[in-house]
Amino acid sequence: MKLTIVGGGGFRVPQVFEAVAAEGAPTRIDELCLYDVSPERLAVIGAVIDRLSVSYPHAPLVTTTTDVTEAMRGADFVFSAVRVGGTKGRIVDERTALDLGVLGQETVGPGGLAYALRTVPFMVELARTIRDVAPDAWVINFTNPAGIVTEAMRAILGDRVVGICDTPIGLMRRAVAATGAATTQSEVSFDYVGLNHLGWLRAVTVDGQDRLPGLLSSDRALESIEEARLMGFDWVRALGALPNEYLYYYYFTREATAAIRAADATRGEYLDAQQSAFFASRPADPLHEWQSVRHARESTYMAESRGEGESRHDEDVDSGGYQQVALDLMAAIATGRPATMILNVRNGGLVPQLPEDSVVEVGCVVDSDGVRPWRVAPVSGDMLGLMTAVKSAEQLVIEAATLGSRELAWRAFAAHPLVDSVTVGRKLVDGYRSRFASLGELLS
Repeated sequence: MKLTIVGGGGFRVPQVFEAVAAEGAPTRIDELCLYDVSPERLAVIGAVIDRLSVSYPHAPLVTTTTDVTEAMRGADFVFSAVRVGGTKGRIVDERTALDLGVLGQETVGPGGLAYALRTVPFMVELARTIRDVAPDAWVINFTNPAGIVTEAMRAILGDRVVGICDTPIGLMRRAVAATGAATTQSEVSFDYVGLNHLGWLRAVTVDGQDRLPGLLSSDRALESIEEARLMGFDWVRALGALPNEYLYYYYFTREATAAIRAADATRGEYLDAQQSAFFASRPADPLHEWQSVRHARESTYMAESRGEGESRHDEDVDSGGYQQVALDLMAAIATGRPATMILNVRNGGLVPQLPEDSVVEVGCVVDSDGVRPWRVAPVSGDMLGLMTAVKSAEQLVIEAATLGSRELAWRAFAAHPLVDSVTVGRKLVDGYRSRFASLGELLS
């Protein structure tokens, strides 16, 4: 079985290798093909994987290529993890918004919409290549903004593209652990609904009893859940749900924006400096250097949401990530052993107030027959309002990227709840057009 990673020179790719090569991996692959437009980055990541492979007797054959057709030929699964514009593009995404007084963040708000405008055309073209060269391949997308990109690719690939994120399933697992339930001995179900980087865990049912109300009433239980510490115990109790960590940017926009602007560097600037140094250094021990940089990266994740001197808990830093979610999804499809997951899939009638062909993030069962989302409880009030507003901006930005329309891009930015003025929406579009040549050409 062949697995191709698009963005194979990405910093986190060795984590995917570790997951698929591990002794206890739920399925085996024969070839891991790394595709990237940068041969230099492929060489560095290849050196890290070479060192890692010594510890993995069942490691797959690793190949590298800068030819997308060669990469797709014979692929059974495609993992998509690209960053169009690189970390320097992320800096512009964030700084352009911050300079106009609005939130500057990678996937949430105007920075995420700008990222989508650059990324959607590339990903749609990639989808066409996969359709033509590897029509039977499953595409597991974790290219951000994952919900928008998955929805755009669905127009070409339909149900064979699925979006993933590690934050919602991590939230669910932390909540179950906080109940004290032994998951191997208990029957566990849950109700999670939202969009990518915008969702809520609204029920955690263990052996037929919803344990979420008990969790919300217990300071001790909430202390073990990173999202509750992030949002504040009073707020999650007021919501009656546990929010995805990215909702911090919606619920505490003023505080988040102020913290990002006050920091010595934005997250994009931090990662650009860190990763540029790593890829340029050519260290004698690339694996050790990669592991050190990786730990620093994970430890500083969402630093703007924490107080001065406050750090992440070790169990949150080392709790795994998107690579395990991707492997679990691939294994369930390949082996037929059912897996319960939270994925970005077609809405259908799950949230009837949203378009049927839009992408939502919900609980699913995955097996050899594919991905089957389960029904969710009705969504209403402030949760539905936020989902509807953000989804309208997402769909407008897909249309803008597809048609090359500056006017639709302006509408997308102005529609987003984190952009507080139509005038600012226009300035954002013009700012991104002036800073990204590709957007200047795209948006006429």
